[in-house]
Amino acid sequence: MGNSKRNLCVGVALAVLVQPGLVLAQAAGAAQAAGDDESTAIVVTANKREQNINDVGLTIAALSSDAIASRKITSLADVAAAVPGLAYSPSTTNTPIFTLRGVGFNESSLGVYPAVSVYADEVPMPFPVTASHAAYDLARIEVLKGPQGTLFGQNSTGGAINYIVAKPTNTFEAGGDLGFGRFNTIEGNAYISGPLSNTLRARVAVTGLNSDDWQRSNSRPNDTNGKQSYVAGRLILEFKPSDSLRFSLNLNAWRDKSDPQAQQLVAVRPQVPAIATAANLAGLAAAQFSPLDPRAADWSTGVGEPRGDRKFYQASLRMDADVTSGITLTTLTSYNDYKQTQVTDGDGLPLVLFDLIKNDGSIKSFNQEVRLANSGKSSLRWVIGANYEDSHTFENQDLSYADSTNNAPAQFNINRSGVTNDQRIRNYAFFGNAEYAITSQLTFKVGARYTNSRNNAAICGYSPGDGNVAKFFNLLGSLNLGGLNPKPTFTPIDGTGCYTLNEKFVPGDVFRKTLKEDNVSWRAGLDFKASENVLLYANVSRGYKAGSFPSLAAANFTALKPVTQESVTAYEGGFKAELADRKVQLNGAVFYYDYKDKQIRGKLLDPIFGILDVLQNVPKSRIFGLEADVTVRPIEGLSLSASATYLESKIKRYTSVNILGLTNDFGAFGDALPFTPKLSYGFNADYKFETAGGGKPFIGVTVAGRSSSDAAPGGSRITYPAAPLTRVLPGLTNVYKLPSYTTVDARIGYEAADGQWRIMAWAKNLLNQYYLTNVIASSDTTARFAGRPATYGVTVGFKVM
Repeated sequence: MGNSKRNLCVGVALAVLVQPGLVLAQAAGAAQAAGDDESTAIVVTANKREQNINDVGLTIAALSSDAIASRKITSLADVAAAVPGLAYSPSTTNTPIFTLRGVGFNESSLGVYPAVSVYADEVPMPFPVTASHAAYDLARIEVLKGPQGTLFGQNSTGGAINYIVAKPTNTFEAGGDLGFGRFNTIEGNAYISGPLSNTLRARVAVTGLNSDDWQRSNSRPNDTNGKQSYVAGRLILEFKPSDSLRFSLNLNAWRDKSDPQAQQLVAVRPQVPAIATAANLAGLAAAQFSPLDPRAADWSTGVGEPRGDRKFYQASLRMDADVTSGITLTTLTSYNDYKQTQVTDGDGLPLVLFDLIKNDGSIKSFNQEVRLANSGKSSLRWVIGANYEDSHTFENQDLSYADSTNNAPAQFNINRSGVTNDQRIRNYAFFGNAEYAITSQLTFKVGARYTNSRNNAAICGYSPGDGNVAKFFNLLGSLNLGGLNPKPTFTPIDGTGCYTLNEKFVPGDVFRKTLKEDNVSWRAGLDFKASENVLLYANVSRGYKAGSFPSLAAANFTALKPVTQESVTAYEGGFKAELADRKVQLNGAVFYYDYKDKQIRGKLLDPIFGILDVLQNVPKSRIFGLEADVTVRPIEGLSLSASATYLESKIKRYTSVNILGLTNDFGAFGDALPFTPKLSYGFNADYKFETAGGGKPFIGVTVAGRSSSDAAPGGSRITYPAAPLTRVLPGLTNVYKLPSYTTVDARIGYEAADGQWRIMAWAKNLLNQYYLTNVIASSDTTARFAGRPATYGVTVGFKVM
């Protein structure tokens, strides 16, 4: 089955290249009538230079500044909702997770690389959380689908998201907007832009939001959670001392004091009831399941109540120097600094079962890129370069589980455990990419990148609070569990010592390991310009994602092993066509991914702590997919677009323990990959017309939906046993299922004739659709994240020129 679909992708790719008449017949007339009018062209930088999107032989979803503003795209979740095939998921530790075309990494640790990388003007935001507040004052958003390792580096096996920020203007401009919405939300944006001298231009932009709680406690009628409070700002300076030398400095920062989202309880299964206290068992027996309401949830109070404070600073400097009339040297230097202090509740209950009462961390990352490229006016267009990254990530977690069945007062009263994860990461890479126009219609593309990675990790499980974990592991260390002769000796640890048992089964050592990896990612392809307005393309590419270490309070070193690098080999063919005098844009693609060593958050049956989340590799899986989108502009002012992605994923080889502690051969059943709905789709309609007085009323609606998927492999085959105190939400047969859903957004407004003011009423999730974004299983419970309920409001904007 897999080979036939891969062959289908290759066959389609070849067919569209050698038989262009199939599309030419439809497009020839439109190409002649279109002339040279490029006013509606979308410009993208997928090849590290500006090009019309229809001239780039890649699958790209692009959102313009108008679409971003009118559809109020301000968050990572909003970006995912606007792009079929792209999924966003929150996590227990408030770390965002992206999955694109089924390729993603469902890991919540702070210092792990994503499978879908994020950039702002080609400057990397290398770890997912650092991209949380970048979607403001943008010229556009580009989502590049498929492995992008050649030009964007590793950790983009699923694709890359590039925010293109609005640049300083040649003349003075100022503008902004202020909005008020549900939950007493006040949101504002503002910018000032213009020249400071003949050679220096500047742009300052700020955004901020403050809102009341949107979640309600199931057990405490007057308790709420979910306030939002953040502010972000950006300063861009562009300096052009001469025609051949240009500099751009970007200083940006944000601070977010929003509450982490609380979860909804859907299942209870005591993990170790034999040692639990009567009070803890009674607490689980009385635990309330959450109603199917997007606002419903529950959490602990006091020290375990969700709260957060996250800060991010970034500075980047770009230099473009024309070393000759046709060759440009570009350097990109950036530094990222991120810090967080937060508390998250991981069980969906007022009980203290899985509460991270401390989840602090930091990221410091330096990145440097140097590249040479020619102007692109010759038949051979090329770019060569090198990258260097030096990152330091640190995470400190203090997990409290006083009400859990793991807490046994008669056996050392173990109710808290902590872990620190200190990673020092160094990467360097060399890359090259070339496009050669064999004829005026046919272009051959080839590129490669060599990457060398080194990750030095130091992980320490420690005993916070009363130090009882340390006492217990001192006892274990004295038992010679490894049966060694002579019996190993060790120095008993205190509450600050590292308790995780080493290879000799004694505590006291920091887990230290260096993960060294290298790889060569590559791409080869053909672009065929069947006519001026029709592009056919075929690509074969391979990308890699680096391995990483877990942040895990484990009983022994075995559970702290890293996942190793994964790879995706992609076969893809597609077309882009402007038809009917450029009133119709039609795109399509078919692809097959050979996925090796996919990184996943799996399960391990720990002999001391029971079932734990660990990082694992899925040796072999595959994804087959189809994509299509169409945009139609039948009359002036009316734009209609529709898009859809079909995915069929399959695990071919992977054996692991599930949440019940049972070993499953997921490959034998051909389970789907997590967060991979078979169908995701979108529809958007915008209509703007001009009145006799010159004003422009407008109205728009956006529909987005996706079919069901699972948040973990084999979810449909996990049946909770009929055991004492084991309960599942009535009617729920698959606790990991993310049911299908469709959301509707809408807006209506009026823009003044001179464009200097605008008012808009808007609604997101207008029909208050209840939908899920993730499901998390902790030690005694399973809980899930619900999407936000209906929100609505009014926004007033202005512009001064």
